[in-house]
Amino acid sequence: MNPRRASLIVAGAALCVVLSFATTRARGGIFIGDLREKAFAARDVAGGKGVTLAFRDRYGWLTRHPILSGGKGLDAATRTRVAAAVAAVSGIGGVSWANEGDARASSLHCQDDVERILETRTIRFGEASTRLDPSSDKLLGEVARALHPCVGSIIAVTGHTDAGGNAKVNVALSQARAEAVRSALISRGIPGDGLRASGVGAARPVDGLDPRDPANRRIEFSVLFSAPVKPTPIDTPGPE
Repeated sequence: MNPRRASLIVAGAALCVVLSFATTRARGGIFIGDLREKAFAARDVAGGKGVTLAFRDRYGWLTRHPILSGGKGLDAATRTRVAAAVAAVSGIGGVSWANEGDARASSLHCQDDVERILETRTIRFGEASTRLDPSSDKLLGEVARALHPCVGSIIAVTGHTDAGGNAKVNVALSQARAEAVRSALISRGIPGDGLRASGVGAARPVDGLDPRDPANRRIEFSVLFSAPVKPTPIDTPGPE
């Protein structure tokens, strides 16, 4: 393929990704704002005015899984009642108290499973394309099954390229490919609100490899944060 044409295709795909991302963020802010008001009202009715509700995770992303903190002067029954009241708000995906230890162990288990699956195989795309190769369908199914126990987590999908070609085009290509994998996982039953796609181009080569080595072209998964999920109609898996 002509390099100039390839660059235009990638740039177009990247623009679509950026516009989609901006629209999602704007709508998400309105939705979470309304959800926050309802959750705080439910908290107050349950007697938990000293409890703080955070609707952003530690990476700054809006979330339907608020983290509860504070309220140390409340007894255990009241804290339980407050958490249950917030979780019952329509649209809330689940709640957790800050600094819960079991969640991190579960996250690491999921990530280990995915890394083992990808040790000898790679998610493939067409040449200079964001289209997933059909040969990767089975592999993506395995990855989705490995990630399913961590539904409710924040799962980062990161695209990487080698250092060949234009650096800006590489970043756009890696972003678009990460978005393609995110969509593939959603179609396989992983709720999209917990998946974060990003592309870093050639900025993070595999340890010990020349940055120009094609083996740097890869998709990586990181389970960043876990929160218990209370299924709601919004969590029903399906394409976005």
